[in-house]
Amino acid sequence: MVAKVLTIAGSDSGGGAGIQADIKTFQELDVYGMSAITALTAQNTLGVQSVYPIPVDMVLEQLHSIAIDLSPDALKTGMLFSGVIIESVADKIKEYGWGNVVVDPVMIAKGGARLLQKDAIKAIREKLLPLATVTTPNIPEAEVLTEMNLDTMNRRKEAARMLHKLGASHVVIKGGHGEGDELVDLVYDGSSFLELKSKRVDTTHTHGTGCTFAAAIAAGLAKGCTAEDAIVTAKRFIHLAIEVELGIGSGHGPTNHWAYRKAGVGV
Repeated sequence: MVAKVLTIAGSDSGGGAGIQADIKTFQELDVYGMSAITALTAQNTLGVQSVYPIPVDMVLEQLHSIAIDLSPDALKTGMLFSGVIIESVADKIKEYGWGNVVVDPVMIAKGGARLLQKDAIKAIREKLLPLATVTTPNIPEAEVLTEMNLDTMNRRKEAARMLHKLGASHVVIKGGHGEGDELVDLVYDGSSFLELKSKRVDTTHTHGTGCTFAAAIAAGLAKGCTAEDAIVTAKRFIHLAIEVELGIGSGHGPTNHWAYRKAGVGV
């Protein structure tokens, strides 16, 4: 039986992030990828030029079509743009009884463009996080969700506990925005912490890292991996995708989605 994974997210015309990054990741990790598009963006490696939200009724139509024929073994949410879309998507996830939910609370693009309306933060906290098997905020996103300054590891641990209390079974606070040559992704399962460490790669080609990481976790969950194993594999996947860079574009270039496979790591 082929595992099926759904991404509910925005479209990136440049191909480096959003549903395009997710589908590429699913393919590389041997799961069947599906999508429900929440917004169209005109963007490239230089930034986001325009965002056009999809009407919420159309978002729900996409989810319904998938539910009646291709029910996913796991799903991930990315750019959901507005509180209305977030609440509607969360209601449908509950209605369809979908599990193995990875919530990537996408807020700001690499170039600085806002990808989430301000009124949507409350909806993420109250509607999406309670459904999350894993949530994967970076440090700035975790700061917004917890209203805390996360400039120390102890504060990140406190934030992880807070996000867990909001309902997420596993919390990953990504360390890419931290300082120093060593990156630490902090994982919390409600009882203990795990620190996943990696050496910082000196590159600007990091567009879509958050989307790709979350998609890789969803792929692992769909195949029956534990949350911790899925997170560890996703960490390896994204590190190689950054390390073996494609070097395309004039700005924040995309990651290399086939680096993991070509390195012979396995799936």
